Amino acid sequence: MRINGFKTRVVSVPRERGPLGEGVDSLASNFVTLRLTTDEGVEGIGYGGFVSSLMVKALKSAMDALAEQTIGEDPMNNEAISAKLFALGGSGAPAGLVTRSISAIDVAVWDIKGKALGQPVYKLLGGHRDRVKTYYSGKLWRPYSLDELRESGIELVEQGFKSMKFRMGAEDTAAKELARAQALREAVGPDIDLMVDINQGWDVNTSITIGRELASYGLFWLEDPVHHQDYQGLARIADALDTPIAAGEYHYGIAPFRHMLEHRSIDIVMVDLLRAGGITGWMKVAHMAEAYNMPVVSHLAPEFLVHGIAAIPNGMTVELMPWAYPMFKEPPRVEDGMMVLPDKPGFGIEFDEDALDKMAVE
Repeated sequence: MRINGFKTRVVSVPRERGPLGEGVDSLASNFVTLRLTTDEGVEGIGYGGFVSSLMVKALKSAMDALAEQTIGEDPMNNEAISAKLFALGGSGAPAGLVTRSISAIDVAVWDIKGKALGQPVYKLLGGHRDRVKTYYSGKLWRPYSLDELRESGIELVEQGFKSMKFRMGAEDTAAKELARAQALREAVGPDIDLMVDINQGWDVNTSITIGRELASYGLFWLEDPVHHQDYQGLARIADALDTPIAAGEYHYGIAPFRHMLEHRSIDIVMVDLLRAGGITGWMKVAHMAEAYNMPVVSHLAPEFLVHGIAAIPNGMTVELMPWAYPMFKEPPRVEDGMMVLPDKPGFGIEFDEDALDKMAVE
């Protein structure tokens, strides 16, 4: 079996008010969809995205150029394909649009492998479980008022979610920051797991000072409190607080995770599919984390990363960020706070062509 063609297209998916507040990209997510075909009629899908509208055409160009280089390759050889594309894309330097493009291609390759072998991807990767914990991450943004936080939190509980993530890091006083945690905790009660994401909005001292006050609200984790490359600063925060520190979503490739693990910068390893290098790179980080006795959580792309979390013994939970869901016919379903793995071959999902036509940019 050989790869014999591909097709990409740019789509803009509407979404609710999100983390960017106002602005051209605040109410839409931009993606480049990918279909990778083989001479035996097996097709794999993937996507690149979570870039600004300014960069999405450049992402498509990069993806087209790299996908062209997979023609004639055996899709069973995902490592060889990945290595070839990284070498062609920048002498192996894993960053930016090159890695985002390779990640999308790698996902499509794994989808082909699963379909060709008649197995779900999570079973090919290890098959540790067939359902995993999930938390909702598509609401509770910084622009939300305290009342909106309360109302949205209660709504998610009523929908059956047992875990959810909210955002802090934009207020001008510590008291205002803490008021957000208090409002949401009082609204959802003591039995709901609450994660908080700072998105690199604080410095080390602020993280420790406010982090100690946050302990009374029983947070499940504190995410990305400072700049992602401040390994030693993160380690200081992790050492000072009882609340677990989660980070990793901003890192490209696998090498930065070695530095974080060696510095004991974090307690929970968060890995982004599109920055890690697809499923192939993501799994390498997951196994590295296992060697350090650390749990792994996903970032974005739950329709694909539920397979990664389900495949590994140290998989903790899947981030349910539904921004890409409108592109698919049947995204993974959630039952009693658990995301259920599809039993279909590959990733078990398919694009909704009618929806893509309506959202197409080109």
